[in-house]
Amino acid sequence: MILTGKEILKRLGTDIKIEPYDANLLNPNSYNLRLHEDLLIYSEFPLDMKKPNPVQTLKIPEEGLVMEPGKLYLGRTIEFTETHNLVPMLEGRSSIGRLGMFVHITAGFGDVGFKGFWTLEIQVTHPLRVYAGVQICQIFYHTVEGEISEYKSGKYQANQGIQPSLLYKDFEKK
Repeated sequence: MILTGKEILKRLGTDIKIEPYDANLLNPNSYNLRLHEDLLIYSEFPLDMKKPNPVQTLKIPEEGLVMEPGKLYLGRTIEFTETHNLVPMLEGRSSIGRLGMFVHITAGFGDVGFKGFWTLEIQVTHPLRVYAGVQICQIFYHTVEGEISEYKSGKYQANQGIQPSLLYKDFEKK
């Protein structure tokens, strides 16, 4: 089951934390999250799954930034979220998709217990000017059936900004 907007509001401060919270961003069954001004792009190719890959930081200026097709931009939400007893999910807004922007390539699924900013894997189908603060995606919440084990991974939990891939840490465990 997906929580309604009214249920999201009821669970704020207990199972759900959204900071900063703005009542105007609450929808009938989701909450809109906004794009932060900072972006990362990978700066050396080919990328290597077994190593940290260098990144360059971009800042979206007030006049916007034109994103180019064929490039991966890592962004993050302005909002910090924390979720308990529910599965948080992220989806791009239809208004964003209709401009040819993909907000997450595969990482729209969160874990019970996740807390942090959401890193967005952004691509565009054609050049598109984007602006910081735009309502870029929406978070919604699924109820869970069964015994809950909360997410505790050291890779992305309680992050403080944009997270490039930390897949290389999985190779270090072997």
